[in-house]
Amino acid sequence: MSHPDFTSVRNHSERSVFDAVRRLAPGYPAMVDRDELLADVACVALNRIAPRYIRHEVDYVFYLSERERADSERQIGEAVEYAFGFVQARTAMRARG
Repeated sequence: MSHPDFTSVRNHSERSVFDAVRRLAPGYPAMVDRDELLADVACVALNRIAPRYIRHEVDYVFYLSERERADSERQIGEAVEYAFGFVQARTAMRARG
């Protein structure tokens, strides 16, 4: 039996979420330069979005309509905004506690 190579399989939303976290991070000064918190933000956001697994970017983009693409971008933006608030609130609670 051969061993299939699954290294090309990934969640399509990961790159978009990572980019959004980097782009929005300056708006959350308590999190800037705290990579562990930004990674937490990415995890929280990704857990709020339905995963879309792909092997090649073109596979996903080719099958999406313009509306589906816009909906995906909106969902990612909302998930990342929520995640920043969630992680920021948790961090503040731990600091007080």
